[in-house]
Amino acid sequence: MNVLQAMRVFLRVSETGSFGRAATSLDMSNAAVTRYVALLEAHLNTRLLNRTTRSVSLTEAGRDYAQGCREVLVRIDEIESTVGNATVTPTGTLRVVASTSCSIGGLTSMLSAYRAQFPDVRVHVTLMNRRVDLVEEGYDTGIVTPDLVSAGSLVHRPLLSIRGTIVATPRYLASHGRPDLPEALVDHAVLGPTSTLRDNVWSFEGPQGRSTQVCLELDYASNDAALIRHAALANSGIALVPESLVASDIANGALQRVLPGYCPTDACCDVSIVYPGRRHQSAKTRTFVEFAIQYFRQSGEPATPRRETVACAA
Repeated sequence: MNVLQAMRVFLRVSETGSFGRAATSLDMSNAAVTRYVALLEAHLNTRLLNRTTRSVSLTEAGRDYAQGCREVLVRIDEIESTVGNATVTPTGTLRVVASTSCSIGGLTSMLSAYRAQFPDVRVHVTLMNRRVDLVEEGYDTGIVTPDLVSAGSLVHRPLLSIRGTIVATPRYLASHGRPDLPEALVDHAVLGPTSTLRDNVWSFEGPQGRSTQVCLELDYASNDAALIRHAALANSGIALVPESLVASDIANGALQRVLPGYCPTDACCDVSIVYPGRRHQSAKTRTFVEFAIQYFRQSGEPATPRRETVACAA
């Protein structure tokens, strides 16, 4: 028995005082209405209605049950309305996971702009430098590099490209000299990511597209780009970091580019915004995805070509 449907039928009979009128208002047959009430009484092992050939009235138990049904059904209607509105109006808490390689400044300004437009959405952001199962761990969306998402069928929409750059403080360069070729990095303290390099080999694309590989021992290594940036700012050496992470440091002179004619190809990667499939997608997730794509497109961030893919990550 569908208990909720039986409750709705019983309540309509109690309100109209007639099986026939209840059947008409519910667009059901008299037999179906009678069956629902009989099943409900059997389920409760209680008579809810007094029946005569001319009228239907509530028993004492029926009056109590009718009031309870009315409160339950009103609450259910409220819940359904709230959930239904969530697919139309952006509300609630949006849980976002982001790669630590993303620019904190750029991410913060984007989130602030989104909140200004959709103030009813609360945004909870987690920075991550490990693989994350978006669905299993309860995130609505992620702004991540390809290696950070695992498991589940997700929609991937390219957001921006991250390019690596080599930087150091003016103080370090004044004390230790400025290398003019990648090979000269062996004479310097080198800071870099543990996750990017294999066998300590750095690859560079130089003038005329010429490729150069250099084997370097890292003096300071971390899987968190923000830590590498802070180490560089502390005059610890020459660092390989995401360009977006140190753009403001370069602009204000705290850091300077080293080997500007060479691109460290190992440190280049694409960042996508990912989320579970579109079916029954909430308004908060839908608006956030579209807002983020538009924001980075207009902000001048180096973006990848627009495309959308659905992938089942391993």
